[in-house]
Amino acid sequence: MQRTAQVERNTLETRISITLNLDGTGESRFETGVPFLDHMLDQVARHGLIDLEVEAKGDLEIDAHHTVEDIGITLGQALAEALGDKKGIRRYGHAYVPLDEALSRVVVDFSGRPGLEYNVAFTRARIGEFDVDLFQEFFQGLVNHAGMTLHIDNLRGINAHHQAETVFKALGRAMRMALEPDPRMSDVVPSTKGTL
Repeated sequence: MQRTAQVERNTLETRISITLNLDGTGESRFETGVPFLDHMLDQVARHGLIDLEVEAKGDLEIDAHHTVEDIGITLGQALAEALGDKKGIRRYGHAYVPLDEALSRVVVDFSGRPGLEYNVAFTRARIGEFDVDLFQEFFQGLVNHAGMTLHIDNLRGINAHHQAETVFKALGRAMRMALEPDPRMSDVVPSTKGTL
């Protein structure tokens, strides 16, 4: 079964196109106009072994808010499409990732229920030109449209770049665990309800 998706989202504010392969090798390509987000999405692809291409044209002359949020929404839609009925996946995943002084924990559940617990107190408001407030908008769009529960905790960190990078690397690792086929549940939806 191919666990792939290609999704487009076009609004008056943005035009987003995402292609992903959940059983990839971590190859990625980004053209979003938001370089730091590209860097973070690359961490998800590489650590999640997800092939991911993202193209975005947004109203960056205003700011990056619409573009970042809509990429999260579209990525969530692509994940939901690629997963289908979720038969045979592990469903749950978690990861702790350090980078020098920073440490983050991410826990995911592809439950079908959107939920976000986001606990990241960045040590500064911007990383280069990127407004760190936009990460929460990205993750909220992601969980709402992927139908996933996501807990993100930055446990420590002084360097804001390190804080962000540990979050996104941990997200990739946790997703890799959750989306991995479970050979003991190959044709079963991992829920006592029989559906997710």
